Amino acid sequence: MELSRNLLLIKHWTVIGLLKLHSFKIMLLLVILVISIQLPAYALPNYIVNGLPTENPTVGENDDCKKIESYNSQYNLYTDYANGYTLIYPRDMALDVSYSAIRTVFSNKDMQIEVYYDDFSDSISNAADYLHYANRFTRNTRDHTVEQDRYININGYTTHLLKWQRRKLSRLINDLHYYASAEIVKNDQEVYTILIKSAKPLENEAAIINSFTIVPRQGKAGIFKRFSPSQTPIDEPTKTFYQKYFSPASPLKWGIFEPCAPDKFKYLDPLEQQLDYSFPILLRYQSLDDPFPAAAMQNAKNRNKYIELTLQTVHAEQVNALQAESYNHDNASLMYDILDGKYDTYFHEYAKQIKAYRRPILFRLNNEMNGDWCWYSAYYTSKDSNIYKAVWLYIRSIFVENEVTNVLWVFNPHDVSRPDFAWNHYLMYYPGDEYVDIIGMTGYNTGTYFPGESWREFEDIYQPLYYQYEQNFAKPFMITEFSSNSVGGNKPAWIEKMFTVIPKYKRIKVAIWWSGIDYDPAGNPGRIYLINENPAVLAVFRNYLPNYK
Repeated sequence: MELSRNLLLIKHWTVIGLLKLHSFKIMLLLVILVISIQLPAYALPNYIVNGLPTENPTVGENDDCKKIESYNSQYNLYTDYANGYTLIYPRDMALDVSYSAIRTVFSNKDMQIEVYYDDFSDSISNAADYLHYANRFTRNTRDHTVEQDRYININGYTTHLLKWQRRKLSRLINDLHYYASAEIVKNDQEVYTILIKSAKPLENEAAIINSFTIVPRQGKAGIFKRFSPSQTPIDEPTKTFYQKYFSPASPLKWGIFEPCAPDKFKYLDPLEQQLDYSFPILLRYQSLDDPFPAAAMQNAKNRNKYIELTLQTVHAEQVNALQAESYNHDNASLMYDILDGKYDTYFHEYAKQIKAYRRPILFRLNNEMNGDWCWYSAYYTSKDSNIYKAVWLYIRSIFVENEVTNVLWVFNPHDVSRPDFAWNHYLMYYPGDEYVDIIGMTGYNTGTYFPGESWREFEDIYQPLYYQYEQNFAKPFMITEFSSNSVGGNKPAWIEKMFTVIPKYKRIKVAIWWSGIDYDPAGNPGRIYLINENPAVLAVFRNYLPNYK
């Protein structure tokens, strides 16, 4: 959902950095890559099949097979049959194939190589779109310095080569701030990307890139992530809240975004009376322009409401990145600024205020990060989703340092990644099971008012999303915000059908209706999401919500 409405508002072998808090007394290891199946340097099996090392593989037509061989004294040769390529990589690098369907990672303490494969056959994009759109972050000349931007030929394939650096960030030790990427065009629908990051000026990227060859694809790339429990420290009231709302046996509960609540209840109070339902959870947004909303949160506590508190690390001016006239907007630098320590005071005070609140909070940090309308998307930070994860862990470490124990962390991508490129896949942003408590789901029936949008039934959105998340996460789910437009179809029928099918998605424990309006540039309502838009819409909610008391 666009941010224009939001302010109506590697045991890990690769380490991006050691968190350095100059004025604080702790040193925290920033584990940026997802804890996963990783093979240390020199522990060379002949093959990896479906994420597991083996010497003598039996490979079926749907298996994911990789081969590792010694190439010379400096490099190993890697063959990825499922994704259809070979390349060399330094012998001291660890190998991570846990997200093989999206990317393969080679890494040591000073360098990381990521290889992505994009097939746009079933996408709205193509290879030309990819080359045109993927590197627009370089327009932010304040934070990025381009050294090379040219086309070359790699083993018969047209390749876009980009080499750049960004400013070094003080909160990341051994910051990998030198970059090179090679976008190798197989055909008009298929592109391979080699993204190299280094703590030192790059010297061997040409050997790695020039070694890349395309081979026939065999088998099927998969995801082989291992699950682990959360390590969020929580107090007894928060444990009780979690058990009540998010345990396997918890029934579905409903929440709402009503623009004035919890700051004021003059609209929500009569609405709840009309619906004969008291929403236990409210959604509130904020930017970095405001401190912790203590008064509003106290209002919620007084009404026995819990808050899904959404902090977006942006300034309120020009929240929607797609509407910005310049990539040098202050918001484009904020993720870097945070990791440069410029907001340390803000986050420490924020953490202290949350601790003083002494009531459980669903803390949703930088939602919809896989959308290019979000300044904190990797689209604006060197195609490097590790920046997002570093900010997540950095803020979380400040909460831990301040002994915040009343927060549950909600990781919340959008249901559709824009751009729909592999490096922008929502899993590339996942901080890791240890650092996430609840998985948020967001998908809207936007209707047909705006060009390119279509009417989508609830199951069109949430059935594929649910089953995909079910495979990728061992956490409870919540629909952090969703709604249906009334333009383009029968909204009351949409809602009624939603109520009849949502009970089958047992891991969805909370669903929050977004009751508001998105306007077009001329100020006309384009997406009308109001829960009380008209008597027919209100009647459907009044008929079903009391069943969830």
